[in-house]
Amino acid sequence: MAAQALLDEVLPELSSLEGVQSVQRVVCGGCLDFKVVTKLTQKAFGEWEKDGFAPEAAFLEKLKAIAGVSTIETQTYTLEEVKLNKKDIKKAQDKKEKEEAEKGKDAPKPPEDPAKKLKKVVKEGGKRGVEIEGAADMGGLQFFCTAVEFPEGDVEMLTESMKAMNAKSDPTEEERKGGSGHIGKMIFSAGVDQLAVAAYVPEEKQGDLVCEEWLKTVLALFGGEVTASAKDVCTGVVKTNSDKGIFPLKIREPMILEANNFLRKKGLFPEDDGDDDDEMVFGDDDFPS
Repeated sequence: MAAQALLDEVLPELSSLEGVQSVQRVVCGGCLDFKVVTKLTQKAFGEWEKDGFAPEAAFLEKLKAIAGVSTIETQTYTLEEVKLNKKDIKKAQDKKEKEEAEKGKDAPKPPEDPAKKLKKVVKEGGKRGVEIEGAADMGGLQFFCTAVEFPEGDVEMLTESMKAMNAKSDPTEEERKGGSGHIGKMIFSAGVDQLAVAAYVPEEKQGDLVCEEWLKTVLALFGGEVTASAKDVCTGVVKTNSDKGIFPLKIREPMILEANNFLRKKGLFPEDDGDDDDEMVFGDDDFPS
């Protein structure tokens, strides 16, 4: 090949240039490009540039004379070895895994299977019903206010939780569930977007307390609204409002206190003796699962 023969002629001079690191030939089998790449240090390149890149000019002139050579051009670019060693490969892999793990934390969780969620809600509600019955009976309470976790601010799920609490307890079951249907109650569940609230007044207590009035009074504390109303069960929500500092977890305890205070004014809840530690406010942590 004529071009290769010309390269062989100038190769000794190219290879002996001060600061030269490599001389490479690249041939494309498809387009038949013939390239010669001479790599030097940055300082040596500057000196070679001052000398006109000799013997480049003479080499190019001879290439032009070869039959079939159509285009001749030169190009300056940088070459750098970027292959990683084993240590750097491990560091890069660890960094990528860490970044992916962080992205996973921020990614929205896929919605939970409704059937599985309902099962958890009912189980929590049934267990809480037994606990409420015991706590209320020990304190001689007619009404009870508390919080539950698994409905996560969903009104429908909170209603199912209430049903599970009020379900008649089966004495033949190994693990008792429900059993607090004779106790009036208001339950709260905090989600991201809202605080869901459900109030329940058993039939025998409806002459002493109007369910909707009780719920409306509590919801009014933070501008909530009633979503459903009946003599026995009423539900409502308070929407999250960051501009007004309204966040479900933040407002839950004050609303439980408001519910108790309303009952107290009706003579349906023990009077506060002034000791804050004795105020009965029950949340998720008071009834561990």
